[in-house]
Amino acid sequence: MSASADKPTHFIRQIIEADRAAGKHGGRVTTRFPPEPNGYLHIGHAKSICLNFGLAGDYGGECILRFDDTNPVREEDEYVRAIIEDVAWLGFRWTGDVRYASDYFDRMYELAEALIGKGLAYVDDQSAEEIRRTRGTLTEPGRPSPVRDRPVAENLALFRRMRAGEFADGTRVLRARIDMASPNLNLRDPVMYRILHARHHRTADRWCIYPMYDWAHGLEDSIEGVTHSICTLEFADHRPLYDWFLDSLGVFHPQQIEFARLNLDYTVMSKRKLHQLVTDGHVRGWDDPRMPTISGLRRRGCTPAAIRDFCERVGVTRKDTTIEMGLLENCIREDLDRSAARVLAVLRPLKVVIENYPPGEVEELDAPLHPNDPALGSRRLPFAREIYIEQDDFAEDPPPKFFRLAPGREVRLRYAYFITCTAVIRDPASGAVTELRCRYDPATRGGNAPDGRKVKGTLHWVSAAHAVTAEVRLYDRLFTVPDPEHDDKVHFLAHINPDSLAVIRDARVEPGLADAAPETRLQFERLGYFCVDRHDSAPGRPVFNRTVTLRDTWARIQGAGR
Repeated sequence: MSASADKPTHFIRQIIEADRAAGKHGGRVTTRFPPEPNGYLHIGHAKSICLNFGLAGDYGGECILRFDDTNPVREEDEYVRAIIEDVAWLGFRWTGDVRYASDYFDRMYELAEALIGKGLAYVDDQSAEEIRRTRGTLTEPGRPSPVRDRPVAENLALFRRMRAGEFADGTRVLRARIDMASPNLNLRDPVMYRILHARHHRTADRWCIYPMYDWAHGLEDSIEGVTHSICTLEFADHRPLYDWFLDSLGVFHPQQIEFARLNLDYTVMSKRKLHQLVTDGHVRGWDDPRMPTISGLRRRGCTPAAIRDFCERVGVTRKDTTIEMGLLENCIREDLDRSAARVLAVLRPLKVVIENYPPGEVEELDAPLHPNDPALGSRRLPFAREIYIEQDDFAEDPPPKFFRLAPGREVRLRYAYFITCTAVIRDPASGAVTELRCRYDPATRGGNAPDGRKVKGTLHWVSAAHAVTAEVRLYDRLFTVPDPEHDDKVHFLAHINPDSLAVIRDARVEPGLADAAPETRLQFERLGYFCVDRHDSAPGRPVFNRTVTLRDTWARIQGAGR
C-alpha cells in the first residue's frame, strides 16, 4: 500500500516507502507518540500526533500511545488524562491499550544488569555536580570516574543495593561505560539510572531508582517493535547513544528519524514556560484559550479539522522554522466558515426605539443559519419596537466612509427593515449617547426596498425584550512580539500582552442561544467566530469565547503601528 496520491510527500514518507519496497520489517509500519506526562500538550505536539498517527494510518500500520513516565517528581495523572483526551479529540485512535514506560521498568532493569555483566555499565559514587564537572567540553575530553574500572560483580551488587533502597538520593548513579573522549558529549559515560525516593503515579513506592530518558527511550521503542521512531531534531545528537545501547544489548533496533519541530510566533512552546504562565497566574489554567495548548485551542473554539489542516500545511522538513500565527488563524477561519451557524449578537448594546413601530407588537423574521448551506436550516428572530445595536455602529458626526447609522441616515437591519435615525438621547450628566430614536419603513421587511433604493450599511441587532444577556470573552494573542524569547536580557514575561483578554459581561445574544450546548461554534455576524465555553457556560447564562476574528485584524493593527 502506498501513500494516498493526495497526501503531500516528504522525506519521512520517502524513507518509509523505500523501506517497504525493500521488504524491511516485512513491510510493517509501527510508529508511536511518546509524550512525557509533565504538562499539557501544545500545538507543536499536535504536529507530531498528526505525523505519527497519520503515517501509520496511511500505510495500514499501527501507532502506539505511550507515556514516558520516568520522572515521578514532575508527572501527574491530570496530565495523563488530559493527553489521552487531546489525542482522541484530534480524531486519532491508538493501537491497543495506552502504554507507559513504567510498564517496562522490570525489563529495563534486567537489561541494565545485562549491560553491567558485559562490563559496559558501572555504579558511580560521584555527585551530579562532580559528573558535570568531569564531563569535559566540546574542545576538551572528559575525565574518567575514579571507580570506572570497578569489577562487574561489585557493580552488580551496588546496583542491586540501589534498587533495594539502601542509598540516599544523589549518592550513586548507574552510568554507561562508553568513551569519555568522544566528540559527542552524549557518549561520555551517560547516566542510566538515578536514585529517587519518590512516589510514582503508577508504580507507587515499588521503585526508588528510575531510568533516565536516554536509557529508556530506545528500549521502549525496541520492546514495542516500533519500526520508525520519529523524533524532533534536538534528539539527533542522542541517536548514536540509542544505537549504542541497542547494539550493545543485541535487541531489536528501530530506525530513528528526526524532523523539525513546530515553532509558532507570538507564543512560547516550552513546557517549563507554559507551566510558569499557569502557576504564576498569568493565564487561567492550561486550557486558557490564550494558551497554545491543544486543550486551550479546543476551549477557544478551534476544531480538530482546523488543527489537522494546519499541521498538514506546515509540512515536514529537517529545517527549523517559525510559523506565523496567521496561518493557524486562517485554517480556523476556513473551517468555521464552512461549518459554523450564523447568529446575531450585540457586544456593547445601544438601545434603539423605533417610534413608528406598533407598541407591544412582536413579529418573527426568518433567518438562515448559513448562507451557503441550506441543510443547516433557519431560525425565527423576534422583532419589536425596542432593539439593541452596537455602540460602534452609530456616529453622531460620522467620518468619511462611515456607512453605518448617523442622524438622518438610513441603514438596513439584517433580515429585518430599513431604519432612519431621527433623534439622539443623551445622559444629562455625562453627555454620553444612551438611546436612539428611529423610524422604520414597513415596506422593507426582509431587508429589501420594493422601490429599489439602496443603502450602504447593514447592521446586526437583537430585540431588547427577547435578547439573552451573555458574557463574551475577547481573546487576543498572549504576547506583543513575534518572538518573546528573542532577547536573553529581557524575560519572556515582559512581553505579555495586557490586552490579551477583554471580558464583556452585558452582551446580548438572540434568544435561541440561551441554552446553547458547550463547545457550540458560531459566527456572530460581522463580529467573528465564537464558541460556547465548555466549563463556565450555564443554561440561561451563556459564556462565549472569541475564537478568531473574521479577518486578520492583528496584522492590520500591527501594520498601522509601524
